[in-house]
Amino acid sequence: VQLQASGGGLVQPGGSLQLSCAASGDIFTIVAMGWYRQAPGKQRELVAAITKRGEIPYAESVKGRFTISRPAADTLHLQMNSLKVEDTAVYYCTVTTIHENDYWGQGTQVTVSS
Repeated sequence: VQLQASGGGLVQPGGSLQLSCAASGDIFTIVAMGWYRQAPGKQRELVAAITKRGEIPYAESVKGRFTISRPAADTLHLQMNSLKVEDTAVYYCTVTTIHENDYWGQGTQVTVSS
């Protein structure tokens, strides 16, 4: 499975961005998809995911502001509203397959700054 993330950029605090992740390859083996982020000097953290059980966990810091969706088998979105400076990070798309393999995209930079 190959992943291509897009939609990052520079936005002012309070603004919005939508990240997209396009999957290709054996997409019908995908059982879970999610977004992680890594800020400078910090560990990579889960932002939101759609698990194989259909659960949708969110990081506490983004609840009520971010929405994850999977409109198609090969597409994952992350709608980010009311962005804060602390949301600045590289955002990564990841999937887990039925074979329990994890794949990662290349990351897309989100910068929230005035």
